[in-house]
Formats: sequence, structure tokens, C-alpha cells
Amino acid sequence: MPKRRFFYLFTCLFVSTLTLSFAANKVADKQRGVSWVAGPPVSEKDFDRLLRNKINWIVQTPFGWQKKYNSPELRLATGGVYWGETDAGIEATARIAKKLGVKTLLKPHIWLNSSTGGKWRGEIKMDSDADWQLWFANYRKFILHYARLAQTNGIEALSVGTELHITAVQREQDWRALIRDVRKVFKGKLTYSANWYLEFQEIQFWDMLDFIGVQGYFPLTKKENPTVQELKDGWVPHYNDIRRLSERYHKPVVFTEIGYKSTADTAIEPWEWPHRSAREASEMDLRTQANCYEAFFEIFWKEEWCAGAYFWKWFPKLSHRDTYRGRDFTPQLKPAETVLAKWYSGSSN
Repeated sequence: MPKRRFFYLFTCLFVSTLTLSFAANKVADKQRGVSWVAGPPVSEKDFDRLLRNKINWIVQTPFGWQKKYNSPELRLATGGVYWGETDAGIEATARIAKKLGVKTLLKPHIWLNSSTGGKWRGEIKMDSDADWQLWFANYRKFILHYARLAQTNGIEALSVGTELHITAVQREQDWRALIRDVRKVFKGKLTYSANWYLEFQEIQFWDMLDFIGVQGYFPLTKKENPTVQELKDGWVPHYNDIRRLSERYHKPVVFTEIGYKSTADTAIEPWEWPHRSAREASEMDLRTQANCYEAFFEIFWKEEWCAGAYFWKWFPKLSHRDTYRGRDFTPQLKPAETVLAKWYSGSSN
């Protein structure tokens, strides 16, 4: 064989090997996450199933409490809540996770009192500039508390806010100042978890963060029992919007929350909670949920700018005896868990 041709073939083989290795590293580097459900104290044993599914990140979610959507009062809740939502619970869970090679995204939420006339945290809006200043002062205390907790415990990433649409869009400079303050305290990765509906496109401060966070409950179809291809078709306009945003800011995107119920209509309005009195999910309901997982991974997981996802939700102590696995969002003990494990392990490639 002529030397030139040998060199050409060798070079092609070498480049191909590097490309495959690079792709594998990209999959390995993704945040292969789930949203960890806070509850009673946990142990290493509660991570066994998580590790078998090649999950390498968890979201932990503490709460701040606000009575009215237009009130600047905001209460930090470190006691009187589930153990997993307390400072001690967050620290212990993160410590066990780190020991087992699992990283943590700390994602504090505002819990808005349900008696506020149907308002939700995306509609929080003050009536005066003075109230806005007070709200941000209170929110600053809230988020800096968790920034310090995250820094002290070696937590790897922090979301500075979650689905606070009006505050994020109308008070951009306040958020920029807040992010600068958080950077002084916390040295890990920062994001903001923006709602899928308009918010993620309207935010202007993505340039200050390490990755774009999207709460990905996008509607994908208008029919029940969609096929994987129909779901992929439904993703196309959303995919284009997300890709363009990533390109605009030169930032990777992480789906800081995404999930599907075990119902035939789950892809129509994915954000809707199931009725608690509903019957156990049928096999077809379970298949639709699995199809939604498959469609997501086929669309996004190959993209280098997609840096990961956190599926809602993961119960540390779930067993076959529990009723949670009916029409709820969890993929555990369902076909969707098999899909999750296949893509998180890289065995789909």
C-alpha cells in the first residue's frame, strides 16, 4: 500500500476514533438528572436504583413562602417542612450524593399561597417601586441563604430563581444585581429555571449565567396516544426556539425540569397534574409516557448545546407497593424508566 494512502487511512481512523470519543465524553458530561423528592431522612441505599439508571445529578428543592402575589413579604422556611427541604436534609442528601459520585443542582422555589385568586409565582408583581425594592431585598436574603449553604457543602450548581416570569422580565437590572451578589458567595455553576411559556425567550440576563435553564413542559400534540414520531414533530418549533436562544447567548441549555404523567393525554398539556382519585394507569397510558421520553431524547440528546435534563420526579423510597406510580409523573417502575436508563447509559448510540 502506498505510504500516502496508508497515512490517509490512518488519519481517517484516528479522526473517527477521536470523534467517537468526543461524542461519548459529551454524553458522559451531560447532567443526567432527576428531580429528587424531599421526604424523610435518606441513606445510601436510597440511591441504589438511581445509580443503576446512570443518573449523575439530582435537583433538590427548598421553598420560600409568599402569601400574596403582590406582597413583598417572603418567608424563608428552614423548619416545619419535610426533612429533605430543611437545611440539614439538603446538606445530608448532598453529602451522600457526592460520596456516590452524584452532583446536586439546588433549585429554590417560591411557594405562592393558593388563595391568591389563581395567581402563580410567574405572576408575582408588586404595586409600587418601593414594594419591588422590598421584595428583592427579601428575595436576596432568601437566595443568598441557599447560595451560602451550597458553597459550604460543595454543591455543584445553583438556580438563582425558578419561574418568576414577571419579576425576571420587568426587573432585569434587579436580577443582574442579584446575580452579581450570588457570584460573590457561590463559586459553582449558576442558572435560572425559566418557564417554557414565553419566559425563557424573554429573559435578557442569560449572558450572566453558566447555562440556560428551561422548565420544559411544552405541549407537543392535540391527540391522545401519540406515536414517537408525532411527538418529535411536535417538538420541532420548540426545538428551533431553544436552539436559537442557545446560539444567541453562546450558552448550553439544561432542562431544569421536564416530565410526563402516565396518561394517554400527557403530551397535550404536560404541566397539568393528574387527578389523585384517578384509577391506576393502563398499559397504553404507560406507553405514552415512555414515548414522550423517547421523543425528547431522540430530539435533544445528540445536541452538544443540550447539556442535560432533570425528569420530574424521583421518589427515593418508592416501591411496588406504593400508589404514587399510578398516573403520577415519576418514571420509576414504568417503561419510561427503561427509556431513561437507555439514554443515560449511552446504550442508545
